[in-house]
Amino acid sequence: VPIYFGVCCVCVCLYPTSCCSVAEIMSVLYFNTMRYRPEDPKNISNDRFILSKGHAAPALYSIWVETGFLKESELHSLCQVESTLEGHPTPKQQFVDVATGSLGQGLGVACGMAYTGKYFDKSSYRVFCLLGDGEMSEGAVWEAMSFASFYQLDNLVAIMDINRLGQTDPAPLQHHVDKYQRRCEAFGWHAIVVDGHSVEELCKALSQARHQPTAIIAKTTKGKGIPAAEDKLGWHAKPLPKDMADAVVKDLQARITSSSKRLYPATPIEDTPPVSLRNVRMPSAPGYKQEEKVQALCKHTHLTIPISVATGCAARDRNVVYASTLASFFARAYDQLRMAAVSESNINLCGSHCGLSIGEDGPSLMSLEDMAMFRAIPTATIFYPSDGVSIEKAVELAASTKGVCYIRTSRPENPIIYNSNEDFHVGQAKVVYQSAEDKVTVIGAGVTLHEALAAAEMLKKERIFIRVIDPFTIKPLDSKTIIENARQTRGRILTVEDHYYEGGLGEAVCSAVVNEQGFTLQRLAVAHVPRSGKPNELLKIYGIDREAICQSVRKMLSGSANAK
Repeated sequence: VPIYFGVCCVCVCLYPTSCCSVAEIMSVLYFNTMRYRPEDPKNISNDRFILSKGHAAPALYSIWVETGFLKESELHSLCQVESTLEGHPTPKQQFVDVATGSLGQGLGVACGMAYTGKYFDKSSYRVFCLLGDGEMSEGAVWEAMSFASFYQLDNLVAIMDINRLGQTDPAPLQHHVDKYQRRCEAFGWHAIVVDGHSVEELCKALSQARHQPTAIIAKTTKGKGIPAAEDKLGWHAKPLPKDMADAVVKDLQARITSSSKRLYPATPIEDTPPVSLRNVRMPSAPGYKQEEKVQALCKHTHLTIPISVATGCAARDRNVVYASTLASFFARAYDQLRMAAVSESNINLCGSHCGLSIGEDGPSLMSLEDMAMFRAIPTATIFYPSDGVSIEKAVELAASTKGVCYIRTSRPENPIIYNSNEDFHVGQAKVVYQSAEDKVTVIGAGVTLHEALAAAEMLKKERIFIRVIDPFTIKPLDSKTIIENARQTRGRILTVEDHYYEGGLGEAVCSAVVNEQGFTLQRLAVAHVPRSGKPNELLKIYGIDREAICQSVRKMLSGSANAK
């Protein structure tokens, strides 16, 4: 039976004791409870499974061997560089929707899947999430439980593997399953305590009628079936010595009753509608007038949800997902963002109130490091629109852009720059101010683009001409346009940004031109943690306003003259 097959297969893996405590749970789920087509793991009507306790991945792989989807020989390649069977689940395996392993995030992802199933797909598939007791200390778990209760996700089941032991110490509540039960009930869940090694109890609990999210609190033994390691510290993440593994496997094989009968999962109810996410467009073109002032505050993305929930909503390409909040708040979700990238997830995020230009709210709400954060995410695209038209275009483009998309928006009202029919593309900058006599190329975005345009008008009165570029996307950056225009201004580039010096627009431009000969680059950015004040005052104090731009341009030209 899969119970013992799974234990046998994981005895020599990285986390044998963690896998052993979930063997019966996973066997009951996959061969008694869940409805799915094992030959088609991505079938849109299949029940979903999230292994939040990602280090028990070998148990999951063993299950898929038993279904016939994987070959037993493939298990021997576990964690080898040419194998898709990695130490923790990733979407490299067709039966994995999102990457797990950074604990505490799986239930949020499951919430997103269940929300999609109930409210968008309106289908019969259910979502099951297996958690470890160690991650129950993570606040993200309880945030997800609150979300599930609020939205009455009765198609969601969380199974908690309460095996008592953490990596180096016991879990805080150890085997006090009654406390877990009371906590889950307090969050509005139907909570059931079972013996996690009893197939009968698990089957009964998982078949109960449901009218709210269900938590199965399974009391288990870490290392079950391995006498030397059962309920003992010191065995977490340790493969068994060969002699011990051989003895355990021999014992388990002796306990398996030979049978020609195979277990097959129930087939899903095929009631999930097909979805096409191609050619997603805004229902109408932007309706702004030239020079009209618009405050850009996430017009199209007003649902603030955890990033893990957004990742779940986007799984299996069921939705185009947007999540929005103040840009500064994405910092607290960085681990979820990097896991979304590992999960190959397509999610779109809008961060408003960026930079010190939010003014009186002060430094705690001024996101001045968000571009650095998102630039470090491998799959990220960073949009930095500067008016209402380009914001709407960014929202539209994000819908068809793979990976994590971040749209950075500012709080102040800014005039419209572009016509409603202006064409935008990812990685394509716009030259918004130029003449044949330009001496310096100035690159700004958001509020600093408007400051650069104002500076251009001021300098023009002094017969000093500058070229102004709107990068539109910071990642990817339009290096070609920047380099071509900078050559026309004798290699002089000035970047100005409402962001710290580290990791923002200036450093992106530096990287783009590092191999160019004869280029001079000066940067204006926020050098210190700022303070509260009026936006215009702060732009001036921290040297990123129109006056600072004018002064830097004069200095660059003065330096060039002196060099001659």
